[in-house]
Amino acid sequence: MTNDLLEKILSTIDDYKGKLKTLRLTFGLKILVVIAVLLTVSYQLFFVYVQPDQYGIKVVRIGLNRGVQKEVYHAGLTFILPFGLQQMYRLPKGIQVLELTNFPETAAAAARKDRAAHIQTSDGFFVDVDVSMLYHIKDPYLVFTTIGPGTLFEDNGIIPKAEPALKETLGKLTTEEFYNSPMRVKKAEEAKAQLNTELNLKGIEVDQVLVRYFKYSPEIQKNIEEKKLQDQMVFTNQSAARAAKEEAELKKIVQEGMVIAAVEMEKGKAYVTRKIAEKDLYVRKIKAEADLLVQLAEAERVRLKNESLKGIGSERMVGLKMADVYKGLDLIILPSDGSSGVNPLDLGNTLQLFDVRKGGDK
Repeated sequence: MTNDLLEKILSTIDDYKGKLKTLRLTFGLKILVVIAVLLTVSYQLFFVYVQPDQYGIKVVRIGLNRGVQKEVYHAGLTFILPFGLQQMYRLPKGIQVLELTNFPETAAAAARKDRAAHIQTSDGFFVDVDVSMLYHIKDPYLVFTTIGPGTLFEDNGIIPKAEPALKETLGKLTTEEFYNSPMRVKKAEEAKAQLNTELNLKGIEVDQVLVRYFKYSPEIQKNIEEKKLQDQMVFTNQSAARAAKEEAELKKIVQEGMVIAAVEMEKGKAYVTRKIAEKDLYVRKIKAEADLLVQLAEAERVRLKNESLKGIGSERMVGLKMADVYKGLDLIILPSDGSSGVNPLDLGNTLQLFDVRKGGDK
């Protein structure tokens, strides 16, 4: 066997190996695809996904526990038997809106829309009322068993009851009372209570009944507006009269306040004057008492001095005084004994010696 033949045989063997690998790889992919298809079909047949904003109600067609199941399913996957043996129905969980309006473009995008409520007032006129009703499914099992699946909770539940309840409650208002917001809101609350009395038995609860807009025929609307303008004019005049009365009362109160303030000011001035007079009187009294005490003290001083001069030391004091008198005299020599002797302590003899007379006359 030549080398060329050997190389051709080896090359052929390599080609067959590559083809076998390709066939194996393609077969593996086919298996994976088949498995994926089977899983997808099984998921579609045996599982149902309930969204977070939904309730799930299971209905069993065949078996011991046939009928609507009381268990309410929430968000997640739920196993069911295929081919109609079991079926999962879904109902909305969130707030639903029913719009009764002749202007659907003004309604909420996700709301169920119907014509406006045509209501006859208690005085015989007709009015079209735009109303928004907010409600939710309170008991999905009760809704399913009493009304039905799908959107029957709207078609056979709230819609047939909405307008009759509004006619019964809002129809008690007169034409003019429709413009009274508190009364209109009160009747809307009565409509909500009446709807809940009927719909709670079917698993539905009404949260709000909101009257958005109402419209009469053009002629009636014009008459009402004119009447309202007249009423507003009357109210304006009454308000002006009350304002004038209140202003006059305010002026009176201000004037009375000024008079009272002036009287109180005069009382204050009189009080100050009285207190100043009392102060001056007290000062004079205290000063007089002080002067009296000073004079009494001075008299006592003189008395005590006189008494002291009458005592044993009075002659010595006279001598001291006479010594002061003799200080201004020139030096003289006088006898101190005999009949003409001079005793400086003998005041009488000294006065006679110097010929001193009463009154200072010499």
